Amino acid sequence: YHSPQMRLHDMHLLSLVALLTVFACTAPASDTSAAHSASDSLAIADTVRSLARNAYDLSRGEVVPRMMSVYPESGRVVSATAGRVTTSRDSLEMAVSAFWTGVGQFMVRPSWTWGAMEVDVVDTNTAVMTAQYTVPHWTVGNVPHVIGGVWTSLWQRRNGRWQVTHEHLSDMPRAAAEVLEARMSGAPPTVSPKQ
Repeated sequence: YHSPQMRLHDMHLLSLVALLTVFACTAPASDTSAAHSASDSLAIADTVRSLARNAYDLSRGEVVPRMMSVYPESGRVVSATAGRVTTSRDSLEMAVSAFWTGVGQFMVRPSWTWGAMEVDVVDTNTAVMTAQYTVPHWTVGNVPHVIGGVWTSLWQRRNGRWQVTHEHLSDMPRAAAEVLEARMSGAPPTVSPKQ
């Protein structure tokens, strides 16, 4: 005798097995060109991390073009942030530009700081990165301020170039940012940010 809960569990298990069987039967044969070694995975992960760090290096000029450098030059880019989804590079570039002109350019001594950068290499042309980041800075009123969050991005290699085609950004809770702000050391800057 099996309880209703046990029968429900068995049904879920059978459904899962059936789904996996269907997937196995319908999935395309593995492409040997997509096979990769452990050294390949390390190299790809290092490349993805390096591209991200370079794109978000606020110590260099042309911030918006560099941030956009990790995306395809045209076409579909799915980006989810702040409860909204956009699906084109043009829409994403408008959002990045709005962030920089409305907020970023007024940050005094900003430093884009990466935390953990977890990269899973799916094959030689696909990788997923989930990375923590913070941007400590001062406001024009000399008040310490921190923004940050987590960025999950799907990277695909197209024509030899790694590009972000899907992404999701989640903001750091304000309470966590306030803890970091309280720890910011050093005298606040007395100069205005570069315009």
